[in-house]
Amino acid sequence: MIWFNNLIAKVLPIVPKPIVGLFSNQYIAGETLDETIPKIKELIEQGMCVTMDLLGEEVKKKEDSLKAIETYLQILRVIDQENLDGNISVKPTQMGLKLDKEFCYNNIKTLVEEAKKFNNFVRIDIEDSSCIDDTIDIYLRLRKDFSNVGTALQSYMRRLPDDVNKLIPYKANLRLCKGAYYWETREVVYKDADIINDSYAYVLEKLLANGCYIGIATHDEKLVWEGIKVVDKLQLKPDQYEFQMLYGVDHELRRIIVNSGHRLRVYVPFGKEWFAYSIRRLKENPKMLNYIMKNTLKNLFGKNK
Repeated sequence: MIWFNNLIAKVLPIVPKPIVGLFSNQYIAGETLDETIPKIKELIEQGMCVTMDLLGEEVKKKEDSLKAIETYLQILRVIDQENLDGNISVKPTQMGLKLDKEFCYNNIKTLVEEAKKFNNFVRIDIEDSSCIDDTIDIYLRLRKDFSNVGTALQSYMRRLPDDVNKLIPYKANLRLCKGAYYWETREVVYKDADIINDSYAYVLEKLLANGCYIGIATHDEKLVWEGIKVVDKLQLKPDQYEFQMLYGVDHELRRIIVNSGHRLRVYVPFGKEWFAYSIRRLKENPKMLNYIMKNTLKNLFGKNK
């Protein structure tokens, strides 16, 4: 079935939107901020915190970046007004990285400055390998003047140890995930799942041992265990790290982590650009196709049962 799932994943871009929508409804909080805020409040009531991501990347026009900034500024105001335990995550290519690096830097700086006024935080997401050098450079420039900014690293990147060594002296605030751009070549990323997990565990301990605040971003219970093991080994306090999971993924594990006394942040995507995001999520995990197929059949034939 693996070969079948992978084959289907390759033709996902031509799958009709309504079918992909069956998937996205579970993993995307809404198309608008008004639709999303009630779901944010539900998560917070369950003892979690959030980071909000406006869907959209690789903008073609600077005007699109500026529109995204306005939405993020609105999010920061709502978080403050509603007293929500949340922050924002932004993609460099949505901020204009592929158009003009300095334009991107100034856009993210605007958000970091505004977030600082509200005692809030901005996470700079990591994207494919072509963006990593510029993303880390922008982060380090901002880090010189602001403490309320962080970025992310991916354990499947072969370059990871060098990036970790570069960021440790800054006591960087980092989200550590496996990685999402699986079409990258073997020269760039590890393809073996065990190596990716070993890479994750190795750099996680190294970063935490050197005083970096890490968002342990994973739905893999083996890596959750590695996180708990390192936290116990280093005798870290709950405010020195956090776990992170995507909205809509493994609710049970989410509850287990929270009930065990760990801080957990849910990454909440929303916006009208849900189709591209959903396709990428499905390419990462073709098994999700089973979910789509079951729900499609249920919607088509459920009333006749």
